[in-house]
Amino acid sequence: MRATSTISALAMAAAVAACGGGPTQQSGTAATAQATTKAAPGHDDQSRCDYKGRSDREVVESSGPGALVPNVRRVFGILGEGDDRRRVLFCREIDTNLDGLKDVVRTYNDKGDAVEEQADTNYDDKIDTWIRFSGGRIAKVDFDRNGDGRPDETRYYVKGKISRVQRDTNYDGKPDVWEVYDSGQLERIGVDLDFDGHVDRWDRDEVAHRAAEEKERKEAEAAEAKQKAEAAAEGGGEQAGAAKAGASKASDKADKKPDGAKKPSK
Repeated sequence: MRATSTISALAMAAAVAACGGGPTQQSGTAATAQATTKAAPGHDDQSRCDYKGRSDREVVESSGPGALVPNVRRVFGILGEGDDRRRVLFCREIDTNLDGLKDVVRTYNDKGDAVEEQADTNYDDKIDTWIRFSGGRIAKVDFDRNGDGRPDETRYYVKGKISRVQRDTNYDGKPDVWEVYDSGQLERIGVDLDFDGHVDRWDRDEVAHRAAEEKERKEAEAAEAKQKAEAAAEGGGEQAGAAKAGASKASDKADKKPDGAKKPSK
């Protein structure tokens, strides 16, 4: 079965570029010339951050390792007045492959929490990946696989773990493959064979299924062993108590002298 690929390259593209360059970073004089030309004043670097012409925005440009010109842009919003005036990160965009064009942009709310990220992962100057965040974690990811500008694969996450996936494999605008996950592990796949919008066949991942069954078996055995241990402990306590009580009675009986017993002669 098809394994679910990670999206760390997308969700962490900003950190990668800022700390060590892009995943397909160009090298040599050609790349340097291209980036320098595209970074010239007035060049459209396909910025998606909202800051141009706004007095309530502050822009900070920086260069990651390997970049000869700034490839990271952070846009801060200026909130409040007087002593309450503060700077909050609203948008960050990066040129991860150092070609002079911004290909990853992430937006934040007024608390500084990530809200959404968009990325051009194949560097064709078109956004093909959309990531939504909730509570600082990835909640939903959309992919455009055929370059028509519309998502044809969607992944849903719960508490940071993948929960389900739906794909449109024939690109008719409707999902025809569904994947269901349990605790981040693939459980089963539903397939719409005639593309009528309904699952025709469910395929269960046998490895995951066996792993789940083995986990349940071990948990049941552990619970049974615990019950037996507790029962044995309770039984042992009762036996020890009975033995102690018997010993106490024998001791009391030995200490008592029978009535009319003669005193020993001198």
